[in-house]
Amino acid sequence: MHLSTRPILRRVAVTGAALLAATAAMPQASAATGDRIPAGGGLSAVIRYTENGIPHILARDYAQLGFGTGWAQAADQVCVLADGFVTVAGERSRWFGPDAAPDGSLSSATRNLSSDLYFKGVRESGTVEKLLATPAPAGPTKDLKELMRGWAAGYNAWLAQNRIDDPACKGAGWVRPVSTTDVAARGFAVSVLGGQGRGIDGITAAQPPAAQPPAAQPPTAAAPGSPATALDPASAPDPATAAEAAREFFDTSRYDMGSNAVAFAGSTTANGSGLLLGNPHYPWQGGRRFWQSQQTIPGKLNVSGGSLLGTAVVNIGFNEKVAWSHTVATGTPVSLHQLTLDPADPTAYLVDGKPERMTRRTVTVPVSGGDPVTRTQWWTRFGPVVSNLGAGLPLPWTAGTAYALNDPNAANLRGSDSALAMGRARSVAGIQEALARTQGLPWVNTVAADSAGGTLFTQSQVLPRITDELAARCSTPLGRATYPASGLAVLDGSRTDCALGSDPDAVQPGVFGPGKAPTLRDAPYAENSNDSAWLAHADRPLTGYERVWGNVATPRSLRTRGAVEDVAAMAAKGRLTVADLEKQQFANRVPAGDLAAADAAKACAALPGGTATGSDGSAVDVSAACPVLAGWDRTADSASRGALLFDRFWRRLTASTAAKDLWLVPFSAADPVRTPRTLNQAAPGLGRALADAVTELRAAGIALDAPLGEHQFVVRGGQKLPVGGGTEALGVWNKIEAPWNAAAGGYAEVAHGSSHIQAVGWDRGHCPVARTLLTYGQSSNPGSPYFADQTRLFSRERWVTARFCERDILTSPQLKVVWARERR
Repeated sequence: MHLSTRPILRRVAVTGAALLAATAAMPQASAATGDRIPAGGGLSAVIRYTENGIPHILARDYAQLGFGTGWAQAADQVCVLADGFVTVAGERSRWFGPDAAPDGSLSSATRNLSSDLYFKGVRESGTVEKLLATPAPAGPTKDLKELMRGWAAGYNAWLAQNRIDDPACKGAGWVRPVSTTDVAARGFAVSVLGGQGRGIDGITAAQPPAAQPPAAQPPTAAAPGSPATALDPASAPDPATAAEAAREFFDTSRYDMGSNAVAFAGSTTANGSGLLLGNPHYPWQGGRRFWQSQQTIPGKLNVSGGSLLGTAVVNIGFNEKVAWSHTVATGTPVSLHQLTLDPADPTAYLVDGKPERMTRRTVTVPVSGGDPVTRTQWWTRFGPVVSNLGAGLPLPWTAGTAYALNDPNAANLRGSDSALAMGRARSVAGIQEALARTQGLPWVNTVAADSAGGTLFTQSQVLPRITDELAARCSTPLGRATYPASGLAVLDGSRTDCALGSDPDAVQPGVFGPGKAPTLRDAPYAENSNDSAWLAHADRPLTGYERVWGNVATPRSLRTRGAVEDVAAMAAKGRLTVADLEKQQFANRVPAGDLAAADAAKACAALPGGTATGSDGSAVDVSAACPVLAGWDRTADSASRGALLFDRFWRRLTASTAAKDLWLVPFSAADPVRTPRTLNQAAPGLGRALADAVTELRAAGIALDAPLGEHQFVVRGGQKLPVGGGTEALGVWNKIEAPWNAAAGGYAEVAHGSSHIQAVGWDRGHCPVARTLLTYGQSSNPGSPYFADQTRLFSRERWVTARFCERDILTSPQLKVVWARERR
């Protein structure tokens, strides 16, 4: 490899003067940001590596900081990054075939072909280029464009100067240099991940009906100001069915992304400074992994944390004064607009009685081993026509009606600007101001704490401006069912008085301004576990926001309930330190077990003859399970005996039993953390769930009291690493989700869960006190020393002590310095 690499001796590494002098000597970056592939620009950066391969990138300006970041990400993740660039170029079918499935990191497309049709259409329409050219604040700032330009140059320089040894893409023709637009296109994909990205199959499949004779009378729009009426009853799915399908489609507990985060105020801590624990739940494989770094431009930026692959900024992290994390939010990021079609042309729709033609977007995709595939997509003033939102919510295009998907984040390339602004903030007030100014977060909440003891929760999310009043006035019959259930509005697209409008403090039309975001400042704790903003603090509930932001006074998930119980108890105890955050992360308490295990054991012991009937009608001796459930310690530690049995039993019971039948004490909005509770020992299906769980484990040769870690694990370098933590169904803070494969030994190979964990505080000195853990490690290359090192730490519930200040970086016993630079 062509690197400038040398170990730094302790005796000469007492200050950063030599390295700062090196950055001062670096060539200035060009101020221009073009779409050409960067070459010969003389960009460079100093990268100091410490334990676990964590790079500390030192640069003199944003272009060179981006360069160092792109170089270092490529060194760790070149194959995953290159795969993502194939996706946003719309070339997956060319390289991997049309019928294979993408990894899901940049969209929910189920086939490469539909992914390509969408992303190639985005590229050919110039969508990303137009967003790049949009002036700030609606468009990206100059600093961000310089970061992206530099990132592309750094990635390309690494490719040019190094040989790829990762077997995932070694010698692959699809690994290629990239441009600024490629980097921005990846950011665009992340922005629409919760909107157009989830509707790609429906967008690319939507086609007008075959020509039909015109109707005797054209459909008419409702009079302005009147309640919306059924425009074409034949086109709408059953409202009740659609409401449930929409609720499931936008249910955050079903996503492969989630998170917990809590901020503690100075009134609860040992020294009056704030504390933050961030625990994002993201995929362990593919392009939605985090990657750790510290980014420093002396005098301008100094931030450490986790970046989503392909982004040039730190997305979640900390600096000298403030720390923040994100959780996936409940805001519904899209709306539907029901179109009344011109009876003479199903590709034209009526607005206030006047026809408006759809825009035809014809896309041709090259296909491996076959002829190119050409398809047409149809776009309207609201967005693309869509034929479904998932299999459960069909949206048929008939002669009279079609549905258009409005995603305001398709005009939002500001997400990385929000991250950059947070990295420069000095307090929770600064975080709030940064979010209000940039308005770039598409689908997450923010939880933050600062060194002065402040806390913040805010759902500063880009959402369509759907007010409850607008939904009441303009919803179609379908929308009147879906909006209360899920926040998905279906508005009458034939009326201009049903347009979304604008807030005066919003940087783009049709979205809420930051003044409408549910926000809680300086509470003793602020916590979120992917439920709505309502219970960010149990004693200070947030209310009064529109339904599209989330619900109020409804049952919370077991993870939320357990988290609020835990953090409220911690705040009440007081005198908290970073060590308390570390304990919370790995407490592995199972809220479902605390609520139900004892009663389940009693119900088990009461079964006549110790026998229950399984789903197949067979009698199963479950008597051995009763003492296992009774003796279980109610945790999901890797050594816990009984956790696996309860998990397999609980999944079956909750999947087959409604909440009203499961609990004796129903939910109460006046006591949302403690209700519902008290397991109904006579619940239908309890015995059957127990019988099936016992049968399953015995058939797999797994003892009923087997330690969890023997059957929840990953294999790295031939070594079996036990993994503690529990599933969404159990409500465990340290969430771990793995597919059940009894033949492979149980929960083998984690699919998603705890990822870039950070516990941050301050001790009144200049350096934050931070512990971090990237559960799957920096590199996806099995030949890298950083492929499994942090996974081994996670298995042992150990942490990495963050090196933030210069003296800490320069005294690392594993310090290695790389001067990454372009060749002239």
